Amino acid sequence: MIRNVLRLWTVLIPALSLLVLGLSWGRELPTALVIVVALLLAGAVLAAVHHAEVIAHRVGEPFGSLVLAVAVTVIEVALIVSIMISGGEQTGTLARDTVFAAVMITCNGIVGLSLLTVTLKRRIAAFNAEGTGKALATVATLSTLSLVLPTFTTSARGPAFSPAQLVFAAVASLALYALFVVTQTVRHRDYFLPVARDGAPPDQEEHAPRPSGRTALASLGLLLVALISVVGLAKVESPVIELMVSSAGLPHSVVGVVIALLVLLPETLAAVRAARRDQVQISLNLALGSAMASIGLTIPAIAVASIWLEGPLLLGLGGTHLVLLALTVVVSTLTVVPGRATLMQSGVHLVLFAAFLFLAISP
Repeated sequence: MIRNVLRLWTVLIPALSLLVLGLSWGRELPTALVIVVALLLAGAVLAAVHHAEVIAHRVGEPFGSLVLAVAVTVIEVALIVSIMISGGEQTGTLARDTVFAAVMITCNGIVGLSLLTVTLKRRIAAFNAEGTGKALATVATLSTLSLVLPTFTTSARGPAFSPAQLVFAAVASLALYALFVVTQTVRHRDYFLPVARDGAPPDQEEHAPRPSGRTALASLGLLLVALISVVGLAKVESPVIELMVSSAGLPHSVVGVVIALLVLLPETLAAVRAARRDQVQISLNLALGSAMASIGLTIPAIAVASIWLEGPLLLGLGGTHLVLLALTVVVSTLTVVPGRATLMQSGVHLVLFAAFLFLAISP
């Protein structure tokens, strides 16, 4: 009975969010309704990822991690585009800030929390270095192509690509992501499955039973409703987010961090739950898969949207963020190569994540 009541919110929240979206679209909202919309936005994000997780349980790993990553990225792209359309030239760095924040959150925040959860329980976190290494290499390459190179190219003024360079980066990002998906789901699927520990399979007790096809189809429909609600409510809330950041005297880049934290919070909870079941491989699939999708799908989408957007599209990172990205790649490589991690590695990743958040507020 209690479980059915808890599941009911995943149906009611998307429907209610869609209703409120229709009533609030294009209107200036009082403070009380702004709070209600914000709560519904957060609830719609959680509901979207819940239904993505139901579909994931139906199709199995590593397809499940892929579904979650793509669902989160669709939300992220929608939020970025909706804010950029309404924000004008001052949002020229929003895509860069959000994508970089997603990389730092996934590669340091989610990875650090997942490793911490496992190592506090088991002392050693074991995972497949071959699959995780391939994912990390793809994330590093995508990050360099999309976020580092624009800082050093000379065809366009500022840390931006020329139109031809942007098209190349978008096509390369999409191609690399597609190639990784084929590798993860077809050619080397076994590299991304949870590894056995001391001859015993990972704990499966907390796994939900495999849903029926009918349940999965219902979740697919509700997932679409939730995503539409997230896009619309984000559009309604975006002026408030920007006003709050400006009123607090924070850099405009904090808006991108807030968006990334919002859309990746449910992904973080899913990764930590997997880590509690000693399935650190699934946690790493979720983290690195989300980072990869964030770049591999967002950059092409933004490249297409830039045709209609006003103002420059600035993708190149500044000096501080370049240092953080380089250090993240080095630390992540040292974490992945052995295929085993300890509490020390989790601490290093979490300190890097804390440094990113601190420097975002106080650059």
